[in-house]
Amino acid sequence: MSLELTKKILKILDEKKAQDIEVIDISKVSEIADYFIICSGTSSTHVKTLADEVEFKINKSHETGYHKEGYGSATWVLLDYRDVIVHIFYGETRDFYNLEHLWVDGEKVDVEKLLGE
Repeated sequence: MSLELTKKILKILDEKKAQDIEVIDISKVSEIADYFIICSGTSSTHVKTLADEVEFKINKSHETGYHKEGYGSATWVLLDYRDVIVHIFYGETRDFYNLEHLWVDGEKVDVEKLLGE
């Protein structure tokens, strides 16, 4: 179920031109979620648009809990769907927090393959 949700969110982000999309499978190294989706927006408006679109398309069909943080500042918006956590960054915030490095023990997932499925 979490992989299907990850695919849906990836397609939404890709359609809205999110940049540098990465997926990390953290299921074997953490209990907080199965997948992290990390991407960047080209402006604070783009970050909010990405978050809004994921919210709109996923929330109407997704039945589990949901939590959002950081929308007001639009430098790092976090959308938490329990098993899948989406991180949408703007500017240097992504480089500063470097989640990809923090979760290096997780397994990187081939985004292109998931988008093609």
